[in-house]
Amino acid sequence: MTSVSVGRMSSPEVEKFEITEDDLANEFYPRGGRRQTKNQAIYGMWANSDDEDTPGFGRGRRKKKDYTAPIGFVSGGIKQGSKIKKEGDDDDSSDSDKDDIVVQMPKPSAAKPPQSRPQGRQGKQFAGFGKTDVGFGEWERHTRGVGKKLLEKMGFKPGEGLGKHGQGITTPVEAVKRKGKAAVGAYGTERSERSLADFPVHDSDEEDDKKFKEELSQWKKKPEIGKKKPKYVYKTAQEIIESGVGKKKAAPSKASKVKVIDMTGKEKRVFSGYHAIATRHNRPDEEEDIMEPEPGQKKAFEMPELMHNLNILVDMAEEDIITNDRKLRYEKDHIINMKHEKERLDTICDQEEAQIQKLKKVLDIVRMCEERTQPGCDNPMELDECAAIFRSLQNDFYEEYVMYDLSSLAVALVFPLMRKYFSSWDPLKDPSYGLHTIQQWKSLLEDYNNQYAGNSTDMDVFQRLLWDVWLPYLRTTILKWNVRACHPLIEVLETWLPVLPSWIMENILDQLVLPRLLQEVENWNPLTDTMPIHSWLHPWLPLMKDKLEPLYAPIRHKIANALTNWHPSDASAKVILQPWVKVFKPGHLEAFLVKNILPKLAMCMQEFVINPHQQILDPWHWVMAWSDIIPIKYMVDMLEKTFFPKWRTVLCTWLSNMPNYDEITKWYLGWKSLFSEEYLSQPSIRDNFNKALEIMNRAVSSHIQPGVKENMAYFSQMERRQMVDTSGLSTTRSPPRQTTGPEPTYTRSVTAGTNYQPTFKDIIEKAAEENGLLFMPIAGKTQEAKQVYRYGKVQIYLDRNVIFVFENQIWIPVSLQNLIMKAKP
Repeated sequence: MTSVSVGRMSSPEVEKFEITEDDLANEFYPRGGRRQTKNQAIYGMWANSDDEDTPGFGRGRRKKKDYTAPIGFVSGGIKQGSKIKKEGDDDDSSDSDKDDIVVQMPKPSAAKPPQSRPQGRQGKQFAGFGKTDVGFGEWERHTRGVGKKLLEKMGFKPGEGLGKHGQGITTPVEAVKRKGKAAVGAYGTERSERSLADFPVHDSDEEDDKKFKEELSQWKKKPEIGKKKPKYVYKTAQEIIESGVGKKKAAPSKASKVKVIDMTGKEKRVFSGYHAIATRHNRPDEEEDIMEPEPGQKKAFEMPELMHNLNILVDMAEEDIITNDRKLRYEKDHIINMKHEKERLDTICDQEEAQIQKLKKVLDIVRMCEERTQPGCDNPMELDECAAIFRSLQNDFYEEYVMYDLSSLAVALVFPLMRKYFSSWDPLKDPSYGLHTIQQWKSLLEDYNNQYAGNSTDMDVFQRLLWDVWLPYLRTTILKWNVRACHPLIEVLETWLPVLPSWIMENILDQLVLPRLLQEVENWNPLTDTMPIHSWLHPWLPLMKDKLEPLYAPIRHKIANALTNWHPSDASAKVILQPWVKVFKPGHLEAFLVKNILPKLAMCMQEFVINPHQQILDPWHWVMAWSDIIPIKYMVDMLEKTFFPKWRTVLCTWLSNMPNYDEITKWYLGWKSLFSEEYLSQPSIRDNFNKALEIMNRAVSSHIQPGVKENMAYFSQMERRQMVDTSGLSTTRSPPRQTTGPEPTYTRSVTAGTNYQPTFKDIIEKAAEENGLLFMPIAGKTQEAKQVYRYGKVQIYLDRNVIFVFENQIWIPVSLQNLIMKAKP
């Protein structure tokens, strides 16, 4: 606590601060007793109680003091920190470092002996330092001594003042109103602002800073007046190290601010917290505090310069201790690091030693292999033994095998043995020779991560083995191979296909097989060669697939040249082309047939003779044999142009000579049976047969033989109905007329879904029917290779949708309307 100074009055007498009977009476009986005197009203607590000359409660008179007498001062001692020092007292080791305050200590008056005062109404006084005379504590006789006992239990000593250090108080206890209704301390401190100003709470950090500043000035020769003698603190080397290692000061906790009293030693010591107890150590006893000498008085053996130099040496020693400790810790850490580094290097050395031993074993194996592969060796190495060595290297020395690329040793060790192994191999006779050996070396030498990019440097060891050793023997065989004997070579390639890399197989097919096939196709002659080309070329399709596409164009060209003088009666052309139907692309095959086959068939049909009495059908079968190869649209168009005009002409000629209509119907049905259902469903084929029925109906319309007309009408109706059922077309017949005249007209109704487009010839024929004109072809008569027709009384032919009429010995073009006018009788 901060000590307070008690002022001195101008009275010649010394003020007494002991607790009197009146004080106790006022405290216990505040309303009773004596009245306040004038002196007490003026001076308050500093009023002298000795001026009362009469005892009692207000009835006696007090003796006035002589204020003209000189003032007497007495020594109150020296206070250092928060403790009041009296002359002859010792300092406590736990005293505070606060500023010194001089307090006047009263002495017993010699002029006036102490006398007891009666209880009564006196001036109110505060407790302070008083005389320790025989009158002290007389008030105890009126009580049971409870108050004194309570004070003694709380540390009060007779003759001393109240307070922690007996310095007394100048500020009365004040009542402070609490803000709320909570418990004590809930709203902070319960002290008033005045109390806090007189007794502030100091932070330990501020006290340490103040203490440090005081220690800095200890070297001065003459300390400031009122300052106590410097105290030297003894520290061990461990404390210096702990205070100088540069550790950050931890934030003080609440427990660290609790003061701890240590009474285990000679004297009690007060520590700032529980943590300070652990820092105790044996140190020399501190010298007793001595009162500062009077100003101008010099202390014996005082050597400030020496003390200053010693302090510097002590500080240097402390710095050396801290520096040496840091170096020691650094060296210890360095030693630990060196130990770890040594362990790491020892591990590396052990690994290197093991690696060296492995490499020695690998070198021994390699030297042994080199010695046994040299020519003239007594014990030459075989392929199986060499494979076992490489397998051992992979299993036992895998890291070295990969790191040092030991697979490349096969180039020098295995390749010569492999050439010797395949030197007697004939691939066409023994396709599977060496297959198991190559498979074994594939598992040993192949690098699955390697991707061949078309460069020889990208090949792994196994690929180089095939390229440099195996492939030359196969290449020599293919160059001598008979191309038309394809199956042995195909068997060789199919046998080795699982083992060979894809790019090697592609190289064999593109660079070796395909050139030989092209050369053989160039030498092939379809007219003279008895062996069909597809028999030795199509077996390559599973292996080569689209690679054979370059061969197809020369083949089609050669076949087209061979068909120049071909006649449909020669079936060898179909034998040659039939296997290529699914090989050639549809567009290429269709163009080839239309250009080279269809004209020959059309010519054959034009030469075909239709004779109802003795019909030869061989040309018909020659032509219709191509119906499964040539698209139906081209065949139907060819028949419509070459067969049906001739066929209807024969029918018209036959009907004009009074025929047997039963034979005609049988002849009609016979020709119809030669067409398949696919052909009969075509609109143009169906129209031609309908026209034949109409011609037959017109022919019997004027016949007088009974039943013929009705039979023919029934036959025609049944045929049309059958064709409607098979082709989706329906025919409706107009109501029959009872009178004789033009034959009945039939109209076609196309069912939904058909896309029939009438031709120019159909339009002309329909116009003839509407005008009752005869329209029929003239047998054996043509003009510019076009069929000549009889249209009424004139002759016509059609050329590119133009009508030409024979008039005045010349053929002239006319319109359809003019033709109808000229044709009418």
